[in-house]
Amino acid sequence: MIEHADICRVWIGLDDTDNPDSGCTTATFDDLLSFISHIDCFEIIERRLVRLWPFAERRTRGNGALACVFNCSTISLPVLDDLLSNFFNQLITELNIDENSHTSPALLYSFKELDEDFYWEAVRHQVDINVRRSSLNEVKILSLANSDWGIIGASSAMAWQSSDSSTWELIAWRFPDNIGSKRKVTSSLVKEMEILHPETFVNRDPTADKGLIAPRTPCPVLYGIRGSTSEAVLMAHEWLQSKSDIEKCERYAIHRTNQLSDDHIIGFSSATVLTKSIETKGAHSSIEVFSQGRNITLVAFKEGGDVNRLLRRLIPGDRINWLGLEAPDGSIHLERLSIESSLPRIIGRPTCCNNKTMRSAGSNQPLRCLKCQKNAEKHWLFEEINLSGIGLVSGWVEPSPSQRRHLSKPLILGVPVSSEANIR
Repeated sequence: MIEHADICRVWIGLDDTDNPDSGCTTATFDDLLSFISHIDCFEIIERRLVRLWPFAERRTRGNGALACVFNCSTISLPVLDDLLSNFFNQLITELNIDENSHTSPALLYSFKELDEDFYWEAVRHQVDINVRRSSLNEVKILSLANSDWGIIGASSAMAWQSSDSSTWELIAWRFPDNIGSKRKVTSSLVKEMEILHPETFVNRDPTADKGLIAPRTPCPVLYGIRGSTSEAVLMAHEWLQSKSDIEKCERYAIHRTNQLSDDHIIGFSSATVLTKSIETKGAHSSIEVFSQGRNITLVAFKEGGDVNRLLRRLIPGDRINWLGLEAPDGSIHLERLSIESSLPRIIGRPTCCNNKTMRSAGSNQPLRCLKCQKNAEKHWLFEEINLSGIGLVSGWVEPSPSQRRHLSKPLILGVPVSSEANIR
């Protein structure tokens, strides 16, 4: 028997093995772990699915990377080296990569924990591939020359540190013969699943009455169930698979994730509205605000739902709190929005006979009803901001579940914190 002292901990990461038309890095990573699972004392400690900066110049589907922390015997390390090299070489052959390929895979492994700053840099900023590559001196890298963008995601997933608040996702994969055909995962089943398993979340969009667990691309994933614990997603999966009207999966795995964490955003900022909203083609809206000591453009897309509706009702002088990402053009793409204080809205002069509006009788003169000649002191009528038809949660609005980023934290899990209280 191998003693405890002979056990070695390994961090392994993989990214960028898929393309828009086929494949999925989650399935490839599961293949990889199966490929090496027969080495001595192999024991998985944690599987990770890590989402990264949404505006990354070179992003894969969902902008997610895979990692795993596992133990194995020290005497297996030479075998592990050979297995990983063999797997990567086979993968490159299967992917048939050339200079025109979108895929840019990298497989990394290390016997030391990576600096967590690698993760924070990649989840909040654009990462320079050359800088990242040169920073991984003690990490073994399997990649192709001049086609190794996967290094960024793989190393970042390895560097991420989970916590008690981390979420979970169970990913189930299809039988090969089913890939490419329509998935048999109905919205009604997903709705029933969330009712019976309340610790699962963001698996359905009630505003559109549709499930969100099954992708609509020709990839191997059957569905992904998100929840607060590994037990919750497993029980929900087992319940789904017990139903006769669901497509059966070939295999599945549970991942610890940074989804719904808001890690991509430092926190909310406050602002004073400077202009009324401008509506562009497609019903997207934008306003100018003064925030963080400068003028900023806030953008709410039509798909943002209540965020877009609230933005269009703001007027100069309103005080708001906003949460969003800075786009390459410098504007902020809003993810959540709230009103701190609002100015009264002028709705007009008072009315008199037959609801006719009273008019000014002239400079320094009172208001007068043109019908009965009644006078009134000059004044305007005001009303508060109209929030009808907007779904506020603790004063905040957010897009519908189907329009949120993987990293965005739903308001049901807590309202945003100030950027001043969450600077890392």
